[in-house]
Amino acid sequence: MVVIVPFDGSVLSKTALLYGVRASGLYEETTIAVTVIPRQKAEYARENDWIAENEAFDRETIVSRLRERVKGVAPEAGFEHLVVDRYASSGTISSRIRRFARERDTSAIFIGSKNAGHSMIGTTSVGGRVAFEGAYDIAIIRNPHPTVVDGET
Repeated sequence: MVVIVPFDGSVLSKTALLYGVRASGLYEETTIAVTVIPRQKAEYARENDWIAENEAFDRETIVSRLRERVKGVAPEAGFEHLVVDRYASSGTISSRIRRFARERDTSAIFIGSKNAGHSMIGTTSVGGRVAFEGAYDIAIIRNPHPTVVDGET
């Protein structure tokens, strides 16, 4: 069994990764950070700071950078990525994360999100959709850890 952390490189996903790794000790399990990458969607990659404004979309570069960011936060965590269609909706992305979690026999998911878990979930909340799965424990991280700052950790 594993602890899963959806990871996009944001401050909240880094914080969720820190907490996920700490909790994995309690579960006596491995932590896996997982990123969903929309195919050839350069604007999304730029919004998430995966590539610079002047860079072309290159999945290998993005995966390498994300893997390094995960290792910078939690060297003991694993990293995997999933690829979805360029125009995948937040529902499709959250479905892929839920399927990934089921396939890995997940004990818990740590989600960094300002919106996940609220009674009214917006149509763009991937974290909120993942939070409604009942097969595993859910921890929603809404506040950044003091040691996690943009561009650091």
